[in-house]
Amino acid sequence: MPTGTKPVRSARVKWVVPAFSLLVGVAYLLAAAAGGKLQLGLEAFGVSVVFGAVILLFGGRSETIRGLRGDERDERFAMLDLRASAYTALVLVLVIIGAFIFELAQGRSGAPYYWLGAIAGVTYVISMATLRIRS
Repeated sequence: MPTGTKPVRSARVKWVVPAFSLLVGVAYLLAAAAGGKLQLGLEAFGVSVVFGAVILLFGGRSETIRGLRGDERDERFAMLDLRASAYTALVLVLVIIGAFIFELAQGRSGAPYYWLGAIAGVTYVISMATLRIRS
């Protein structure tokens, strides 16, 4: 391939996150409108559209945004993505455990946090078993 020519895949990939953001924004809007919260739906839709626009418009200038979008990724970005996902999972699990404990201390059942914690735990065990078998 000649120097300076980008693969077609890279050109398509830059639209995935913005398109997904728009789709999620529409889902927020429809769900909130169905629940009688049109203003909330419009706000959530607006946030999703702005996020998608930022990812699309500033991706050419920012290596970080290109990494988030998925175009021009390499082994370094794959490792960064893996580590960021692990940190995110750790924080979410800690928040779920904290929220569950708070709910119990308030005399409530702890729902839905025990379900989220159970899903996280089961997913982790299945993932570890699957990865061990495949490695």
